[in-house]
Amino acid sequence: MAAILIYMIAGLGAGIGTGLAGLSAAAVISPMLIAFLDFPAYEAVGIALASDVLASAVSSYTYAKNKNIDIKNGIIMMCAVLLFTVIGSFAASFIPDMAMGSFSIIACFLLGIKFIVRPVMTTKEARENRSAKRKCAEALVCGSVIGSICGFIGAGGGMMMLLMLTSVLGYELKTAVGTSVFIMTFSAFTGAASHFLIGGIPDLTALVVCILATLVGARASALFANKAESMVLNRVTGVVLAVLGAAMIVVKFLV
Repeated sequence: MAAILIYMIAGLGAGIGTGLAGLSAAAVISPMLIAFLDFPAYEAVGIALASDVLASAVSSYTYAKNKNIDIKNGIIMMCAVLLFTVIGSFAASFIPDMAMGSFSIIACFLLGIKFIVRPVMTTKEARENRSAKRKCAEALVCGSVIGSICGFIGAGGGMMMLLMLTSVLGYELKTAVGTSVFIMTFSAFTGAASHFLIGGIPDLTALVVCILATLVGARASALFANKAESMVLNRVTGVVLAVLGAAMIVVKFLV
């Protein structure tokens, strides 16, 4: 029962982060399974990526219904993300008991502070000033970096995607999150499939409970995010990222 409770808490936390900020479920699920239940790191990452699939899909659907998604330009980035997710996942199989990198944990916390202190108030119209070639080049480079992170350490992909979409590519927050979860649906599926093919099927109870809990959390938070005003969404997203980042710092260094 204690294990199931941890699965549920990890899944709900991951789902809220996914639906609200496009955060990878692995940023929450992986370290919790590793720290509290002594899961092999590679198996924990596979479970987290699998949990990302339905959560990102239902979040993507919610954002698309509210016209807060950029599928056309997102596909370019997605192609790069998928390719480098497979490469990163394969490379990760050669590293025993690989834990989530300290960089991605601390970056999650700092990104949360950034959204609180300096909210993203860019409008959808502002991005239209960029040329098509520039958008394509930026998407390919960013996608390559994000895919490598997602496949290799199973964490930080969604967080890095949100940072790049808002800071580098100039998306406003809702469209950034919507585009992020759209891409994460496919990158998480690719990463999970790669992990399972290489490392085998993980603990089924952990897999099912984490998937369902993440799905519930993602659906609820995505509905809220699409109804919230930009400033409110920035503040809430910042608080969620900061709290999750702080919690993962505690798990990483103190547990």
